[in-house]
Amino acid sequence: MESVAVLIVGAGPAGLATAACLSQFANPYVIVERESCSASLWRNRAYDRLKLHLAKEFCELPHMSYPIDAPTYIPKNLFVKYLDDYVEHFNIQPKYLTCVESSTYDNDEKCWSIVAKDMSKCTTVKFTAKFLVVASGENSAENIPMIPGLESFPGDVIHSSSYKSGKSYSGKNVLVVGSGNSGMEIAYDLATHGANTSVVIRSPIHVMTKELIRLGMTLAHHLPLNLVDKLLVMAAYLIFGDLSRHGITRPKMGPMTLKAETGRSAVIDVGTVGLIKKGIIKVQGSISKIKGNIVKFQCSKRISFDAIVFATGYKSTANIWLKNGESMLNGNGLPIQKYPNHWKGENGLYCAGLARRGLAGIATDAKNIANDIKSLIDSMSS
Repeated sequence: MESVAVLIVGAGPAGLATAACLSQFANPYVIVERESCSASLWRNRAYDRLKLHLAKEFCELPHMSYPIDAPTYIPKNLFVKYLDDYVEHFNIQPKYLTCVESSTYDNDEKCWSIVAKDMSKCTTVKFTAKFLVVASGENSAENIPMIPGLESFPGDVIHSSSYKSGKSYSGKNVLVVGSGNSGMEIAYDLATHGANTSVVIRSPIHVMTKELIRLGMTLAHHLPLNLVDKLLVMAAYLIFGDLSRHGITRPKMGPMTLKAETGRSAVIDVGTVGLIKKGIIKVQGSISKIKGNIVKFQCSKRISFDAIVFATGYKSTANIWLKNGESMLNGNGLPIQKYPNHWKGENGLYCAGLARRGLAGIATDAKNIANDIKSLIDSMSS
């Protein structure tokens, strides 16, 4: 049994940022991570051409800037290097291959009791902690929807987290399911590598350029959000034109408001829209069922595919191991309270990086959590 002041679960950007902020106050902590490295999503489950979709000034973790010569939009490998430097700079030492199996609040002892498995030694480790930080991420487990007949599909079926490059799909018919940033960029990557690419777009989406989003995020500090939205939608229309005839409709809510209210991001175009307009990438509607290699769409269209890539996002797994977390998380393992009041539960329970606010949201969460823990520890000792 190891007794700690703060236990952080997860060594992705949220866990690392929280650890760094705690270390600024010399508050002791232990950080555990089920994978064999920090930031495994970025390191092992991101496609090759990925860059951060937001400008670097919105993607810094607390207390450490990017190098002066870093590009405005940080590529995956450079971001991983930044995280490695961050770990070294703040002397963060995660206990890797340590998977939390349960955590319960002990009302008598007024602390959290955590049971974890050390996967390298196949042993059980136990912790007690005054404060527990859930930083296991909203991207913890792959989400693949149930589609009738999917099990009969003979070709490749992968989640976007396993997708690296379109090289091996040249000349094949590939269907991308999901039209968020990953789905649209993977569709572009497949098409530029010579795959006959279709993308399923079921819901309205905002399509923007990265420069427009950077402008919007900057203006949001000075202007009302609805005014910023009007400017962005107008500018996007001038750039892309009316995309409804290509199967892409806009949500009624503006892009900045949509992000603030629901966490849903605008799609930042990397060239996909141009290929859709040229007919190189085909837009499909909802799938009704799959039979063998034939995918039947709700419009009754039937098309044969060699591979399906599901860019259908992830889900949080916090509820699997976190008991007594109902003051903070809902049934999906995401915060009950809306941003910016989402990060604190009862009995010393916190969450970092679960509010769908990207790296900027992670930085805010980490600072809030560390400040709150410091003030509570100070009040205990006074």
